[in-house]
Amino acid sequence: MENPELPKAYDFKSTEQRLYAWWEAQGYFKPVNDPRDPGFDPSRKPFVISIPPANVTGELHQGHAMFVAMEDLMIRYHRMKGIPTLWVPGTDHAGIATQLQVEKRLAQEGLKREDIGREEFLRRTWAWKEKYGGIITRQIRRLGASCDWSRERFTLDDGLSRAVREAFVRLYEKGLIYRGPRIINWSPGLKTAVSDLEVEYSEEPGTLYYFKYRLADDPDEFIPVATTRPETILGDTAVAVHPGDPRYKKFVGRKALVPILNRAIPVIEDEYVDREFGTGALKITPAHDPNDYQIGQRHNLEAISVLDETAHVNGNGGPYKGLDRFEARKKLWQDMADAGLNIKEQPYQMNVPRSQRGGEIIEPMISTQWFVRIKPLADAALEAVRDGRVRIVPERFTKVYYNWLENIEDWCISRQLWWGHRIPVWYCKDCNETIVSRQDPERCPRCNGQRLEQDPDVLDTWFSSGLWPFSTLGWPEETPDYCYFYPTSVLETGYDILFFWVARMIMEGLEFTGQVPFDTVYLHGLIRDENGQKMSKTKGNVIDPLGVMDDLGTDALRFTLLVGSTPGNDMNLSLKKVEANRNFANKVWNAGRFVIGAIGSAPEKPQSAPDWTLADRWIAARLEALIQDVERLFEGYQYGEAGRQIYDFFWSEFADWYIEIAKLQLAQGGDRAHYTAQTLSRTLDTCLRLLHPFTPFITEAVWGHLKSSLLDRAEIWTPAGGWEEALIVARWPEPSPERQEDAEATEHFSEIMEIVRAIRNLRTEKKVTPGKRIPATILGGPRTEILRQQAPTLAALAYLDLSGLKIMENLAEKPEGQTPLVVAGVEIYLPMEGLVDTQAEKKRLVKELADTEVQISRLENLLNGSFSQRAPAEVVAKERQKLETYQETANKLHQQLESL
Repeated sequence: MENPELPKAYDFKSTEQRLYAWWEAQGYFKPVNDPRDPGFDPSRKPFVISIPPANVTGELHQGHAMFVAMEDLMIRYHRMKGIPTLWVPGTDHAGIATQLQVEKRLAQEGLKREDIGREEFLRRTWAWKEKYGGIITRQIRRLGASCDWSRERFTLDDGLSRAVREAFVRLYEKGLIYRGPRIINWSPGLKTAVSDLEVEYSEEPGTLYYFKYRLADDPDEFIPVATTRPETILGDTAVAVHPGDPRYKKFVGRKALVPILNRAIPVIEDEYVDREFGTGALKITPAHDPNDYQIGQRHNLEAISVLDETAHVNGNGGPYKGLDRFEARKKLWQDMADAGLNIKEQPYQMNVPRSQRGGEIIEPMISTQWFVRIKPLADAALEAVRDGRVRIVPERFTKVYYNWLENIEDWCISRQLWWGHRIPVWYCKDCNETIVSRQDPERCPRCNGQRLEQDPDVLDTWFSSGLWPFSTLGWPEETPDYCYFYPTSVLETGYDILFFWVARMIMEGLEFTGQVPFDTVYLHGLIRDENGQKMSKTKGNVIDPLGVMDDLGTDALRFTLLVGSTPGNDMNLSLKKVEANRNFANKVWNAGRFVIGAIGSAPEKPQSAPDWTLADRWIAARLEALIQDVERLFEGYQYGEAGRQIYDFFWSEFADWYIEIAKLQLAQGGDRAHYTAQTLSRTLDTCLRLLHPFTPFITEAVWGHLKSSLLDRAEIWTPAGGWEEALIVARWPEPSPERQEDAEATEHFSEIMEIVRAIRNLRTEKKVTPGKRIPATILGGPRTEILRQQAPTLAALAYLDLSGLKIMENLAEKPEGQTPLVVAGVEIYLPMEGLVDTQAEKKRLVKELADTEVQISRLENLLNGSFSQRAPAEVVAKERQKLETYQETANKLHQQLESL
């Protein structure tokens, strides 16, 4: 139990570590109604999130911080709602990224992976994983992630490896996996195929090379062609022109000669050709360009690969064999110049494909790989979103999802790596039989031979990631976890991997389980720097989340990311924003200290029935409205706006207004002090519950102290349902029906706030000494009684002299020589002799009158239009009331101007 008294300052460093260890030790991260436990009730619907598995060798960046904060918010919210809640953690083996790390280590020893062999390389990679694999999970814990760590998974653990084999074999048996030559992205440095996700395109200056394609039957005739990659000329198998281009009609059907090699190739027509680009004639290299590959398929062209796996020219390149691709480019271009085939060179801005991992230029190449015949899976995934089984938030990404799946190409799933799930295919060296098996075969089922060799390739990391929501729960076994927790509820991730991961999970979930893997996809945006630039080490604008948490606390970082985000939109992050939210954490702490102190000094029991003040009723009504708004916003996935509203309520309404009034009420002692302390404790308790999913550490710390301060007190201080063990498992505030008295309290107190703000603003404008109390005359009209009741509050908050404060309904003659204010139809006169510039005062009143008349005009137009017929009667009545108040204000402003 926490000591009731809060230390003067909040020490987030010791608090965060201590609370996280306590939460985990108490088992709060595990789901209630666990299928592993006795008394399990399968009818209770759980809320489940599978964490996007971070790369096992990775280190925390702002993208991780964003998804961990967002998912932890969802998990904590549902846990507090009493729903069985599971967040499955885990890491990805990250084939290329991890293998690169180990190969870098080998390079330091002067070795390559081939020098030590596959077995030793894998031994070293597992050792690397054991040494460094825990770093990212420790950092995710640091963010407050309330995952069930007893269910942590790794994509290469035994259960997931079994699931991967099962998935591969099932697809193969259905005829949906095949092996064959197709064009893929090739990484010459890594010597493997890479996925589209691992290719990043960068705008770079390049050159457009113009040259002559001579006609075979008349070498004096030529077709001018332009290319950015002259070395691929060696693999050309056609020259294409647009069927509607009259310039080249006479060449169609004839043969052209490949420069230097003098191989004859056809001149063809194809509508893909852009007549405006270059010369309007296109060289076609089916083996080294994805668009050319499609043209080659349409026209039955030969695909001649001219580069080997290290991007050196192979035997098809004639005299250039053995040259690196860029050396071959220079040599071939020079030889073409010597042969009189070059026309010109032109600077050209290029979109260069580079390896995300190594930075080298990716080479499109024909390669024999394993592929998934994806269309049947894609059609099912399209239907699941179209019929509403899966909802994408924000909705605009649905179109992007449709577009990608409608134009999807077969998926290359093989990688020429050693670290990963090895493809479960064996080849019999005696009879050439191909064996696809769930278990390692000992003999060939065809010839009974034992000379079996497994396919050397491993599967694309995204193949196993696509199984993540169900493989982590035990599939293909019908485990208790799989039967209860699958399908999961929400998949939360960045919009940048909508296709590569989200779409594959939906495709694989439907294919292997017959169900969608989740019903909602929530996409967050990218985190950029304060100027909207992408964060990168080269720009030096990376904000390290670990450093931020060390300096400003985890809660401040989480709150900044969560409140600054809206679904699917990028957000700009600056340390100033995090510092502001560190100040908010301090505000929460200081408010907690004040409330706990107030509880300690207030009478434990009242002498009579409650007599709530206007301020008490107002803060209760505003808190109730906040609970309703937050619930509505959470249901609509508007977490950022919900957080902003909680922040505004806590900082402005609770801390800046109610606590200041509470100080006056506490000073009165007796029942007034008791009921004020009760209101303070209930409001703080509710605010801490609402804030907990955003800022778990400080809220748990303050709540623990609040609970300790109230535990031994009379039952009147206990929340409905009693005190829970911890805030992390405390009940979420539930909305109550709106009451008429709530609306009245809100309206009356809002008028008091407006009057106080107006007087404060005037004092600031006139540079009245802060704290100097001045007399005032207030003409309240119909509001006079309320204003008289609130005189002590008005005097305290507006720094008025209570003995010189006159509140009356009206005056026949207005006070002379005093500065007038009109607020919500109430006239205020302040004696400012020697402080007021009459001309400036006249200018201020004229401006205020003009602003008021603008509002009158707006409301008159609104009420004279169709709004009066269409809007609900109570809404129209409210607008009419506003109009009357503005008209009353305008009349009084006119009178004040006349008196100057």
